[in-house]
Amino acid sequence: MASGEGEEGGWGLFEEPADFRPKTPPPTEVTQRLVDGSEARLRLVGTHPLWGHYLWNAAPTMADYLQTYASHFVRGKSILELGAAAGLPSIAADRAGAAHVVATDYPDPDLMENLRINLAQNACTNASARGYIWGADCAPLLEDVPSYDVVLMSDLIFNHQAHPALLDTCDACLTRDATRAPCVLVFFSHHRPHLADKDQHFFTLAEERGYRCEKIREWRLQPMFPEDPGDATVRATVHGWLLTRVPCGVPGRNSDP
Repeated sequence: MASGEGEEGGWGLFEEPADFRPKTPPPTEVTQRLVDGSEARLRLVGTHPLWGHYLWNAAPTMADYLQTYASHFVRGKSILELGAAAGLPSIAADRAGAAHVVATDYPDPDLMENLRINLAQNACTNASARGYIWGADCAPLLEDVPSYDVVLMSDLIFNHQAHPALLDTCDACLTRDATRAPCVLVFFSHHRPHLADKDQHFFTLAEERGYRCEKIREWRLQPMFPEDPGDATVRATVHGWLLTRVPCGVPGRNSDP
């Protein structure tokens, strides 16, 4: 082949055509109105294998609950959110008067950049973002506070193999000071109704570790994925649970906020 022959017409032997691979979708943005009347602007990553590109039903439900009962769960509290994704519950807690909020997610560059953008564009003053793998050493999460009063978990327990790791983190991070009314708020949906018993097994494990598990109430929304198999009513329901080591009451149980 003569020199340059392979370059005629812009040939590139190892160059992929522009449409060879599907491009990663760009980030999207949604606006969520909060109980306090303000709006949260949420940037969602274009796509992600850890499902961070969705605003799951449990997140706005938890955000509303936190602001409705801020005097009990938020005001003056140190709060840790696990698997924060877009960070809506953390943003709601920051606006409702939390003393210190740490929003965590898997330490993936795209997820963490997105979470930091959301905290910044929503003018969070007492919230920060950190990468964290459930069950790992909690020392990085305890650099600014000795412990947390409240741990938030929004739509995480569908990941059944992670149940022990999630509880390990709660054990390590929650304060032992009963006067602070330490608790874990767990909001979720049964996205796969045939595996609901495995979702619920999280609470069995928690009780074995000494937690008192109480159901707060249910909220009926729309299913995240209408085309998925299983009862749509089950998939559309958000469940709220409270985990405590000492009785502290369950505000809003079975009542509309």
